[in-house]
Amino acid sequence: MLRYLACLPVVLVLTLPADGEVRRPKAPAQVQFNRAVVNNPATMPHVVEKAAGPGVLRAQILLDRAHFSVGEIDGVMGANALHAVAGFRAARGLPPGNSIDAEVWKALNAENAPALVEYTLTEGDVKGPFVPVPADMMAKVKLTRLGYASPLEGIAEKFHISPTLLQQLNPGKTFKVAGQKIFAPNVSAGIEAKAARVIVSKSESTAKVLDDAGKVIAQYPATSGSEHDPLPIGEWQITGVFRNPKFNYNPDLFWDANPKDTKATIPAGPNNPVGVVWIDISKEHYGIHGTPSPELVGHAESHGCIRLTNWDALELAGMVEKGTPLSLTE
Repeated sequence: MLRYLACLPVVLVLTLPADGEVRRPKAPAQVQFNRAVVNNPATMPHVVEKAAGPGVLRAQILLDRAHFSVGEIDGVMGANALHAVAGFRAARGLPPGNSIDAEVWKALNAENAPALVEYTLTEGDVKGPFVPVPADMMAKVKLTRLGYASPLEGIAEKFHISPTLLQQLNPGKTFKVAGQKIFAPNVSAGIEAKAARVIVSKSESTAKVLDDAGKVIAQYPATSGSEHDPLPIGEWQITGVFRNPKFNYNPDLFWDANPKDTKATIPAGPNNPVGVVWIDISKEHYGIHGTPSPELVGHAESHGCIRLTNWDALELAGMVEKGTPLSLTE
């Protein structure tokens, strides 16, 4: 039985309009993400903060494939992408920094795989049920599952991409019909390596996975702690991995809980407050978990836990086991 969890994100979920479609920040309207340009290895990004374009999109996809996640792929060189570049450089023994020079670009393009690939929507992608998720915790209890609000949301999460950008890459597509062909990021298929240690850095907003030799083999953007619920700095251990978890909500553990809330079990699903996986740690009430709001990872506070995107949390869950050391650092 999972313990009552004290890591509800400060920003729970996005507000959903009546049509159930997720609204996220739009990709820059002036940027054209031409598929042929994104798939061209010569399309090298101009790496400055907030830069956007096909080169940045290609870089984000290649970093994801190398297991240096940028979180939600959005075609913009934000803080998560800059941290991913810095981590990739360090892991490859390249000079420190967060720029993409010719040597970094060569290393990222070593697989020679297309960045965007054609995908045919399946019946599972579009059949639902799709139900808007209420923000109120007590209203969540009434649902049988906290699934996706729309096919677009689920398909975008499968490919680690902003729903808005996925639409921009596929003009005229409805994302509602099985057999429809779309183009989507050729993202990481997972990693079979086992973690010797996980290090979460609050200042870098990252979770790094190290092998037996101390080499970083994966890095994920992470949200950890807040003024009210600081990250518990110290040495801990993984105590268990729970996929598709229910959320045991105890309002007494949350400084901003609605005073009318009561203890409740929140149904499982990708829009559950802890997403699709809970990695329990030896610090009571704390863990590493997914989120219903991937666009906020690395950019918002949490209630002390370590929050990753659902896909990154699942990849990490496959690399850790009971007893894996966990370092939580400033």
